[in-house]
Amino acid sequence: MQSDSDVRSQRIAAKAAAARLAQASWAMCSAAQRDLLLRNLAGRLRLSSDFVLQANAQDVQVALAEGYDAAFVDRLRLSNATLQGVADDVERVAALPDPLAWESEVLRLPSGLHLRRKAVPLGVLGVIYESRPNVTMDVAAAALKAGNAVVLRGGREARLSNLALMSVIQDALQDAGIAPALVSYIDELERDAVLDLLRLQGLIDVVIPRGGKGLVDLCRQHARMPLIAGGAGVVHLYVDRQVDVERAVAVIRNAKAQRPSACNALDTLLVNAEVATVLLPALVPFLIEASVQVHAADSAADHLRAAGIQVHTLQTTDLDQEWLALQMNIVVVADLETAIAHIARHGNGHSEAILTDDPVAAARFLHQVDAAAVYHNASPRFSDGGQFGMGVEVAVSTSRLHPRGPVGPAELISMKWIGTGDYLARP
Repeated sequence: MQSDSDVRSQRIAAKAAAARLAQASWAMCSAAQRDLLLRNLAGRLRLSSDFVLQANAQDVQVALAEGYDAAFVDRLRLSNATLQGVADDVERVAALPDPLAWESEVLRLPSGLHLRRKAVPLGVLGVIYESRPNVTMDVAAAALKAGNAVVLRGGREARLSNLALMSVIQDALQDAGIAPALVSYIDELERDAVLDLLRLQGLIDVVIPRGGKGLVDLCRQHARMPLIAGGAGVVHLYVDRQVDVERAVAVIRNAKAQRPSACNALDTLLVNAEVATVLLPALVPFLIEASVQVHAADSAADHLRAAGIQVHTLQTTDLDQEWLALQMNIVVVADLETAIAHIARHGNGHSEAILTDDPVAAARFLHQVDAAAVYHNASPRFSDGGQFGMGVEVAVSTSRLHPRGPVGPAELISMKWIGTGDYLARP
């Protein structure tokens, strides 16, 4: 007699196998067919917003009753404006150039072989994510645009929201005469369901974990297929000695407070010692107004306490913390070199920024800092597929290999070589 875990594993494998079969047909569809499906999907989402919001309200109610913090609930909560924005994003994806249209110039080799490269879908994506239900629609849109299938596994806390969004997607697929298995959802609440998915080498071509460090580490340890990893970010912003303080404060406010629960929100502010006595007092009104909890030590703490800010004593572990909330570290550094060294020790390759009017300092920072995205006089909050013109974002990859940074439809492809000859044998 089979165990419950064996039966669950078989159910998940069957979904992945069905997705693989559906993807083979989907990859043969034209760009016009793919874009039409996406436009219809956006329209269905607009018409189904009340249905999705009712499901989301139940998820939020349970999360509040179970004591989840405000940052978590913020990531979980949907609104009508949010859903309309998601629908807009899906339409933007439909309007993007076809990522599968790329083809190289033909290379005519001395052997007589004519060789070219062509973009092709990755295949079947396995996407594991946590509490953001909008990811369900974002990932589906990006995958479909690039000719892929996707098997989704969302977090338990967003289950009803995800299932509601999946019903919208499945209806759009059925209306278009496309196998619903092309976008599948693993509605298995056991943690081991993730491990079952990670074992499906040969059915799942690539896994994309979108969540915190624990989820990413779990996938790195157990996945038997390639991984596009990212999501967690310890984000730094360095304020150099030559800077417009008033404009710098505005960027810092945006980086920390616009969406503190986002992975591209500011975690550690590094301030050049030469500008600290001016910048830190200028930050005080924002810190008070936004109720930002500050972790600082030494001269940074002294400056802030003198200005009336309550400061938490900075612990060593705080410097490696992705806050995802209205908390931040503030550290005064001696110079640009010290700031770059700090980021090298504590950053995880997500997004880093410098505010300076010194072009030499900016160039050095942009060249030396190792991250998926680096910014000069701009907020790290720009690390987002929508802001990068991708329409939607599957993840922000901190991997060094394909791809790196925000992952949109154009990153969800591979290449294949095509060789043609005239009954050509290798010499």
